[in-house]
Amino acid sequence: MAITARRSLPITARIALAFRRTGIWPLVMAVIAALVALPVITVLSHVFVPAPEVWSHLASTVLPRYLFNTAALVVGVGLGVLVIGVGTAWLVVMCRFPGQRVFEWALLLPLAVPSYVIAYAYTDFLQFAGPVQSLLRDFFGWSAGDYWFPEIRSLGGAIVLLSLVLYPYVYLLTRAAFLEQSVCVLEVGRTLGRGPWRLFGTVAVPLARPAIAGGTALALMETLNEFGAMQFFGVDTFTTGIYRTWFGLGERTAAAQLAGILLMFVLVLLVLERVSRGRSQFFHTSSRYRELPRYPLTGARRWLAFAACGLPILVGFLVPAGLLLEMSITGGDQRLGWAFMGYVFNSFSLATIAALGAVGVAVLLSYGVRLAPSPLVQGFVRVSSMGYAVPGAVIAVGVLIPLGWLDQRLYGVMHGQFGWEVGLVLTGTAVALVYAYMVRFLAVSYNAVQASLTKVTPTMDAASRSLGRTAGGTLRRVHTPIMRGSLLGAGILVFVDVMKELPATIILRPFDFTTLATRAYELASDERLSQASTASLAIVLAGIIPVILLSRAMRRSRPGHDAG
Repeated sequence: MAITARRSLPITARIALAFRRTGIWPLVMAVIAALVALPVITVLSHVFVPAPEVWSHLASTVLPRYLFNTAALVVGVGLGVLVIGVGTAWLVVMCRFPGQRVFEWALLLPLAVPSYVIAYAYTDFLQFAGPVQSLLRDFFGWSAGDYWFPEIRSLGGAIVLLSLVLYPYVYLLTRAAFLEQSVCVLEVGRTLGRGPWRLFGTVAVPLARPAIAGGTALALMETLNEFGAMQFFGVDTFTTGIYRTWFGLGERTAAAQLAGILLMFVLVLLVLERVSRGRSQFFHTSSRYRELPRYPLTGARRWLAFAACGLPILVGFLVPAGLLLEMSITGGDQRLGWAFMGYVFNSFSLATIAALGAVGVAVLLSYGVRLAPSPLVQGFVRVSSMGYAVPGAVIAVGVLIPLGWLDQRLYGVMHGQFGWEVGLVLTGTAVALVYAYMVRFLAVSYNAVQASLTKVTPTMDAASRSLGRTAGGTLRRVHTPIMRGSLLGAGILVFVDVMKELPATIILRPFDFTTLATRAYELASDERLSQASTASLAIVLAGIIPVILLSRAMRRSRPGHDAG
């Protein structure tokens, strides 16, 4: 009877009842979820706003190209990261060959290189006036037009480079999934007469399918977010189209509609990833666990495995990092000095503020779920952690529109009531930029904090509360010291992601405010690749930090042995 009466209440009354039952935490999470969802809701609300003239022009000229290039990138990069990520993960987990222990962590190194940085490095290396083609012409006596050389600044070049940078997402999750598999499962397949390759295709890969799908989805969402490399290569995608429509044509509505279509791409990816998990389910049927043995490779196979694992590291990290270092030494940024230190300070200060804010909000979300694990609270958390799936250009457009409206209202009030000529208070300031970073990277910090908080036994909460500590006091005095390492790791991950973020920074940065990412982009856009190498190398060095953290986590990720 009580349940029926409760269901008969209006929705607002039911929400109020839930708030009274669970305390203030649902209200805090509702506010956070609303702030995070605001940019996405803003973009979606503009999808059906009429803009006939501009939209008809876009549809008849560039929209088909945006659709084709974006779809080709998704398909090409998806296949590339699957082949490299799954193949290398299987080799380092299942086989013994020279360098295998080094490859376990070194295969993550390309994560330290932003895709636009690797595009700058390889363009200078492979262009007509670069060292590779110059050496070929000198050696064979060729001149222009005597030979064919693949064009790096093309759709195909973009697919190859993005695959080299983004495959670690698939490798990391797939390797962890392979490590969780027991030799007992594979022994069943062997009794059915299946060899190593058939076991790989019919047993190991299906068991790791959710991890493979999740890693591929992450890589493809980063592909849709890519701006710097696509702009530099002249490959028109929705991300470059949003920037060009907003700033080139001055059409906010059309830019928001392009952002809405790009968001639909992301939603399709998320749905496909979820469907791929749910359509077929695979389980470990044995409760016994024995660690997978590594099969020693002999003869040519050991060197083929060495080449298969070493080539992505060589091409995806060592070569571009070496090229950037060489260009920085021989050329480098002419403003290397106090001006360059200003770019470093801008990048570090923004990244630090965003990291502190993201970690703080992540702690609130995680602790709120712990205190009030109701469906309402968990729904707010899911909304709050969806920003990482949204490209930076979409978030930037979604931030500019409501903040611009607020600035106009604020100007009207201040000018009308007091006669004050206030400028832009929100848009065009660091406030908008940090807000966009928080929306985009909150999920990164939340996942790390939540994983750490769940390991703290609830008896500690009960003991603290029995000693008179409040919920806030328990969080401050008990949980925070225990989670210190995870909080630091989460902050570093957000810090480095902000350092590398380009689309949102370009669109939202204040006037005459330059970061390392925008400095590298500006110089590369002017074809001053040697000067762009200094800022690019600084970003790569900062990106090595999370790779070290992930490598340490991987060394601790081996499952325990079953005593039986």
